[in-house]
Amino acid sequence: MASDASFADYVCDQVSGAGPVSSRKMFGEYAIYCCGKVVALVCDNQLFVKPTEAGWVWIGNPVEAHPFPGAKPWFLIEDALDDRPWITQLIRLTELETPAPKPQAAKKAKGSAPSKRQ
Repeated sequence: MASDASFADYVCDQVSGAGPVSSRKMFGEYAIYCCGKVVALVCDNQLFVKPTEAGWVWIGNPVEAHPFPGAKPWFLIEDALDDRPWITQLIRLTELETPAPKPQAAKKAKGSAPSKRQ
């Protein structure tokens, strides 16, 4: 079951105090970004936060679940999503422990042949 855009928007609104937050649709689900880093996933209209040491301490006893088949377990956030200060702090802590994404290699133009050196 694909997630609703309105739920992803609600999550982004709830955690907007953590920094620049956005979402991106991927395969019918959503990745939640904070400061350009993936910090959470919205799958089947449920929020999964990337597991970190600081997040583990903040939550105390997190519920872990797989956001999609084959994925490693992430923190499943249920009722606490409505607690804006709590969820904002969790996202802030997660962003701080998440490494910056690796730069992507430049894409080659379509139809261009490799150059030949003589």
